[in-house]
Amino acid sequence: MTTDNAANKMTSRAEGRELILERIFDAPRELVFKVFSESEHLKRWFGPKGWTLPVSNLDFRPGGVWHYCMKCTDESNEYYGQESWGKTVYHEIVEPERIVYVDSFSDAEGHIVKDMPETLITMTFVEHEGKTKLINHAQYASAEALKTVMDMGMLQGITETWDNLDKYLEEIK
Repeated sequence: MTTDNAANKMTSRAEGRELILERIFDAPRELVFKVFSESEHLKRWFGPKGWTLPVSNLDFRPGGVWHYCMKCTDESNEYYGQESWGKTVYHEIVEPERIVYVDSFSDAEGHIVKDMPETLITMTFVEHEGKTKLINHAQYASAEALKTVMDMGMLQGITETWDNLDKYLEEIK
């Protein structure tokens, strides 16, 4: 399955147990990388439309952990008031080129939710005509695990999150 949304320049391709997302941001690669590496920045853009990031504990280094909470603050959203906790464990960081990590659903204490899919993600930041092409390569344990997160609306959530990132980059560059 391949989709191309011309409005936001994001493309997605799902094959088997892998999902590849690409989008070009009108900002220098160093800046795009930086907003993924500092909690103060993440709090300003991370999450889908109508969600905030009230908790963001970030230790950005190989072996480090980012434990965060997204909260729905949009009263018109069916998930209003709900929280979604996540835990990221960084495996490799090559500034400003690549971040490799495992992303998991967690609880407020940081314990991984065992019955939810984990994702091995490689984010590559590529210089592209004065802009940055962000390539998000996600690997799941199985095609069924990928289907689970797709059925949860993950693709829409990432699209909205990257829309927020695009707006934030315009504000700070």
